[in-house]
Amino acid sequence: MSAAPAAPTTREHALELLGAMLRIRAFEDRCAQLYTEQKIRGFLHLYNGEEAIAVGVLGALGPADAIVATYREHGHALARGVPMGPLMAEMYGKRTGCSGGRGGSMHVFDVGRRLYGGNAIVGGGLPIAVGLALAEQYAARPGLAACFFGEGAVAEGEFHESLNLAALWKLPVLFVCENNRYAMGTALERSEAVTDIHAKAAAYGIRAAAVDGMDVLAVEAAARAEVAAIRDGAGPGFLECRTYRLRAHSMFDAQLYRDKAEVEAWRQRGPLIRFTTSCKATGLISEEDFQRLERAASEEVEAAVRFAEASEWEPVADLARHVYAERAP
Repeated sequence: MSAAPAAPTTREHALELLGAMLRIRAFEDRCAQLYTEQKIRGFLHLYNGEEAIAVGVLGALGPADAIVATYREHGHALARGVPMGPLMAEMYGKRTGCSGGRGGSMHVFDVGRRLYGGNAIVGGGLPIAVGLALAEQYAARPGLAACFFGEGAVAEGEFHESLNLAALWKLPVLFVCENNRYAMGTALERSEAVTDIHAKAAAYGIRAAAVDGMDVLAVEAAARAEVAAIRDGAGPGFLECRTYRLRAHSMFDAQLYRDKAEVEAWRQRGPLIRFTTSCKATGLISEEDFQRLERAASEEVEAAVRFAEASEWEPVADLARHVYAERAP
């Protein structure tokens, strides 16, 4: 199956997509700064360069659909509608965070929005998504599960087991591989004999396509086509979104495995530059529109930081809560 072509858009749609990607970029850049100030601790994996995937795929899903992501999930959370204040508070580890301050950067969770992590184990979200899809099928509900993971996960047994079971039972699940070419610090061609990731899914009889993950319209169009097929009972779908992370794997990564010129070349092809340039060329948006959306994103981020800073830490007396099941009276 070939990827669907990029769909035409309206000015309203263009502003919505650009605004969503700018919000993610502004949030991530501020988190990087806060990490250097030791306001955010632990591990921090940023989504810069991959914004088109979260915005494009999440835009094709409905509120009843379940989402499972990786530890690089802040963009998915924002695109899903998690408020920026509680998300930032979670990064700080405050009790007002969307996971109560218990999850931090790698375990963002919002059951009301059906966002089931933030999973720190590589490939660990795949069987969870399959289970969520099985629940939808078993209960004869119209929802589906969307699972995001990096190309490094395809070397894990969970990847093959999950795809096999999803295909065998024709489960309503959309697998989204965010192929950013480097699993931590190892180039794809140094770890995989077959570098076309979607070919691995096709081997299980799953509809599979490769899409330009730097093009938000292409991602959205491909995701909408797959979601429609899944809802029609056609079984699981698979999208390999070819992208590139513009920041290091994590804040501890010295990036000695890739050349600076390579990063800069990909930066010029990034989803924000590409989409903004295209929309300006077609007259859908203006420079004033871009600056207005950028200011709005920056102001929202600063409000989120103020919320997190003003929030309370969880009392020490409560630290044992949610660790063991409480005995019924």
